Amino acid sequence: MNKDYEIKPLGETSVIVKFGNAISPAIHNKIQRLADYLEKYPFTGMVEYVMSYTSLVVYYNPFAVKKAAENKDKSALQLVTDYLDGCMEKTQAADEKKANVVEIPVCYGGKYGPDIEFVAEYNHLSVDEVIQIHTAPEYLVYMIGFCPGFPYLGGMDERIATPRRDMPRLEIPARSIGIAGQQTGGYPISTPGGWQIIGRTALEMFNPHDDANPSLLHSGDLVKFYAVSEAEYLSIREAQK
Repeated sequence: MNKDYEIKPLGETSVIVKFGNAISPAIHNKIQRLADYLEKYPFTGMVEYVMSYTSLVVYYNPFAVKKAAENKDKSALQLVTDYLDGCMEKTQAADEKKANVVEIPVCYGGKYGPDIEFVAEYNHLSVDEVIQIHTAPEYLVYMIGFCPGFPYLGGMDERIATPRRDMPRLEIPARSIGIAGQQTGGYPISTPGGWQIIGRTALEMFNPHDDANPSLLHSGDLVKFYAVSEAEYLSIREAQK
C-alpha cells in the first residue's frame, strides 16, 4: 500500500499519525475515517485518540498492549504501529459516510453580538453583508477542543476575516458566535476569550447532563448558521426549557 501518512512515537505511551501539513477537507476525511474505525474497533490497551487538523494522536497502555499480543517479541510501539497500518488499509476502502448537517439559529448584533460593527468596519462591509456572508457556507467541523463542545470550523469566507481582540474578555457568554482571523466558531460555555463576538445561538452547544451526547456538534458534521430575530431567539430558548 502506498502510504500517504506517517506514524511516529510521542514518548512511550502514544503515537501520532500525520497526514500532511495542510488544513483541508480531504485530509480531515482520512483522519475522520481512522477515528471512526478506532471508535468501533479499539485495540486492547488503547486509552483514547485525539484529532487535530492534520493528525491523530493515539494514547495507549504499553503493558496492556504487550500482554494481549500474540507476538511477544515485538515492542508495544511496533504492535500499535502495525495495528494502525492495518486500520488505514481497511479505512481507505471504506465508503464515505454522509455528513450530518446541523442548522444553528443565531441572533446577530446588539447585545448578542457586540463586535459585529467592528467586523463590518474592518472589512469595509455593512452589518447586513457580514450576516449574509457568515450564513452562506456550510462549515466543516474539523475537531472539538479548547473547551467542552467547542467546534473548530473550516470554510469561512475571507471577506469577513477579522483579527482577535487586542484585549480578550474575561467572560464571554455561553453560545456566543465569533470570528478570529479566518476562523469562526461558537463558545459552548461561558469562558474568557479574544474572539470578535458577532451573535449568539439559541441552541445549547454543550449539555453536561446528557451522558450519551453532551456536545451539539461532532467532528465531521456540517454547520449551517441562519439568522433569527431576537423574538425568534427568545422563543427557541423558551422552548428548550
